[in-house]
Amino acid sequence: MALFQRAECQETDESWSFKQLHRTQTSYLTHDYHRYPAKFIPQLAERLIKDNSKSADLVCDPFMGSGTTLLEALLNSRRAYGSDINPVSVLISRAKTTPIEPNYLKDQTSLVLEKINADLENRTEAMTIFGAAVFSSIIPDNKKIDYWFPEEQKIDLAIILSRINCVDDQDIRTFLLCGFSNILKACSRWMMRSTKPTIDKHKIIASAYRCFTLQIKRMSIKNEDLWNRIGGKQADCVIYNNDARRINLENESATLIITSPPYVTSYEYTDLHQLSAIWLRYIDKLSDFRSKFIGSVHKASHDGNLYSKLAMKIVDDLGIINIRESKAVGQYFFEMQECFREMHRILKQGGRTCIIIGDTQLRRVSIYNADVFIESMHEIGFKTHRVIKRAIPNKILPLTRDEGTGRFCKTIRANRLAYPTEYILIMEKV
Repeated sequence: MALFQRAECQETDESWSFKQLHRTQTSYLTHDYHRYPAKFIPQLAERLIKDNSKSADLVCDPFMGSGTTLLEALLNSRRAYGSDINPVSVLISRAKTTPIEPNYLKDQTSLVLEKINADLENRTEAMTIFGAAVFSSIIPDNKKIDYWFPEEQKIDLAIILSRINCVDDQDIRTFLLCGFSNILKACSRWMMRSTKPTIDKHKIIASAYRCFTLQIKRMSIKNEDLWNRIGGKQADCVIYNNDARRINLENESATLIITSPPYVTSYEYTDLHQLSAIWLRYIDKLSDFRSKFIGSVHKASHDGNLYSKLAMKIVDDLGIINIRESKAVGQYFFEMQECFREMHRILKQGGRTCIIIGDTQLRRVSIYNADVFIESMHEIGFKTHRVIKRAIPNKILPLTRDEGTGRFCKTIRANRLAYPTEYILIMEKV
């Protein structure tokens, strides 16, 4: 039995959809540093922070993604902690939560851009300066690089990355690496409007230097806005490249957790970050990258018990259709239980966890994530404070799925929205 009204019965709270907002309103300050799939809008995080915490409280996001919760926590005078198993997320989040004095940033980035420009005007000399062995090592020895990038483009990107790696200041280097990461899609054969890794055979690939220059200029403007907003104060923000089941915080130290965990098919998202992960040498094999994510089909099955009877039923129903994916769903629910236990450990008594999650389907089997999460969290020691159902405007999350497989697919082939609505589960530690 469901623990609250099912999606078709529960009334949608229109005040939480934020459908009146335009893109410029949801990408202010450094929120627009880097594209990131399916991220929630900053207004959502801001409202949850204001409603459930006070100034100087510690706000945590163990699935921080692009760092939306962390930045909003800082903007609202809270302390922030974030972690993510994805090193690309760590790079983006560190860049967007680190304001840099604007004049200093301008001087440093201008110097780097001048050197890159000079190197590109004489590639042979640049390769000699860096040394053939050093330069060739910048281009990852990975078939995916050859698949996505023409030879000349690989050289240009390697020159840019070589100069970034020469920067001594860690904050400046992180800023530049974030910019480099964000241009890779435009500089590759990847189809621009596709969230799936799809080659565009007719694509006119953008100039790496032009893309990087424009990206750094845009980011510099956003940085100055953040610097002026925060007033140049050092941000009280800690970020780790960690599994959400191992949060680097002491017991009962956080007041609020706001997070949007991965869905059952989270391993699909690893594909979207492969260009950055490979170029920045975060991974060698894409399969190794996938295996680290919650609920990945590339892991061995769990050997523990599921707290939710509904979760067990979903796993059994899916097992009739597809054993492999049934095991993956069971693994996902089990690993999320472990995450909930860790959230309970680090929260203060009366502290709250706000989980943003939607229901979906896999092989035509309904995956009631919200109900399963609530049932599991009740067993761990949470009580339900409030459940909010919100509509997701298409302009914010235009993801579509094939109803038969549950996989993401091209819009033209889709027969339903992936997540037309989602829930905000506000759970309180008792």
